[in-house]
Amino acid sequence: MSDVNPSSRSVVLVVEDEPIVRLCAVIMLEDAGYEVLEAANADVALEILESRSDINIVFTDVNMPGSIDGLRLAYAVRERWPPIELIVTSGRYTGQECKLPSRGRFLVKPYSDHSLMLAIEGF
Repeated sequence: MSDVNPSSRSVVLVVEDEPIVRLCAVIMLEDAGYEVLEAANADVALEILESRSDINIVFTDVNMPGSIDGLRLAYAVRERWPPIELIVTSGRYTGQECKLPSRGRFLVKPYSDHSLMLAIEGF
């Protein structure tokens, strides 16, 4: 059963190049009642962000193929869509190594269902 009121549920954009990792995050968030959009890289994520005005949270990996990585995506989101909340994740870097944009949160990989939900619900 959903923990989120359907009339006020947040829209989360998951940006992850590893299909299995992305699928797990999508399923977890959908099971919690969120509407979830997905992108395999930052370029696709930017296209989605430009076409959807209802996105509340971007959850992005740092290391991805494409013209920009997840950290640059986070800065682009903060600059172009300031109200959107940001969660950045990486298995290579720590939160201290990644200079996050304002209000950005860092989640170390591998992350548990519980830690992802705490990060998402903390907004």
